[in-house]
Amino acid sequence: MEYRFLGKSGLKVSALSFGAWVTFNDQLDVDAAYQCMKTAYDSGVNFFDNAEAYADGQAETIMGQVLRKAMWKRSDLVISTKIFWGGKGPNDVGLSRKHIFEGTDAALKRLDMDYVDLIFCHRPDLNTPIEETVWAMNQILNQGKALYWGTSEWSAAQIRQAYDFARREHLIPPTMEQPQYNMLHREKVENEFADLYDDIGLGTTIWSPLASGILTGKYSDGIPDGSRMSLPDYKWLLAQLDSDAGRQKIETVKKLTPLAQDLSCTMAQLALAWCLSNEDVSTVITGASRPEQVTENMKALEVAQQLTPDVLESIEEILGNKPNGEQNWRGV
Repeated sequence: MEYRFLGKSGLKVSALSFGAWVTFNDQLDVDAAYQCMKTAYDSGVNFFDNAEAYADGQAETIMGQVLRKAMWKRSDLVISTKIFWGGKGPNDVGLSRKHIFEGTDAALKRLDMDYVDLIFCHRPDLNTPIEETVWAMNQILNQGKALYWGTSEWSAAQIRQAYDFARREHLIPPTMEQPQYNMLHREKVENEFADLYDDIGLGTTIWSPLASGILTGKYSDGIPDGSRMSLPDYKWLLAQLDSDAGRQKIETVKKLTPLAQDLSCTMAQLALAWCLSNEDVSTVITGASRPEQVTENMKALEVAQQLTPDVLESIEEILGNKPNGEQNWRGV
């Protein structure tokens, strides 16, 4: 396993990490989740990602039970949660001081932990002043309920506003952002955030590196039984796939598949390795419903070593992007 600093912080996270979205509760019970997390842990994964919204809190409950069963050393783990969607009450949603405090306490209770290492503002809250959110997150950290705070799917302008306010008021600024990033979704990580990596030391814990499974190639010939797009709660993903843009993505994956074959790897491994090759990515959050999938995902670290400038240029050409001088479109 490779370990990377989370931005310019002193915290090291495994380059490949493991998340609870989609699978926990919907596809995995405690025993199955334990087998997947143990396989990841045995492979060197130290970062496990979660959120209060995942399975309405059940994903945190399952992860807490797994960690109790595994009895791993707490200091060897980096555990996260994300706050925004905590229930149906009028103050159970958003980033008000009230919900941040109550949502954090509820998440810690479900995880059966005194603190999480990372806490994210799961989405921007347009109804709450950023200043209120920054003050609340600063207090959560000062109380020892979390060690670092960050954002997820915020704009660069919103992150910078939060950072500048924190610095001006001598508060703890955001350390990391959790954006979607993959071969088919790149603009925010590669362009919009470009100045933030050096200016404020932003770290990134990217999600959906396989574009909700599209980049595995498993949807090239239809929707397999048991896949996330066959689940009732994920019909919205199926609708996205069954569109002109979705069909174009499928065709792109078909063009990438021979390149993966040339590298003796799967499309999933190639997609994960591609994300790893970006030096501004702190960790790539993976998911799996079986331990065997975890094992296969971990092999992406070896594939990443094969992604020479020529291979990356070939990928860019397939994706429809042209290199810029000696650097490719991603600037890595």
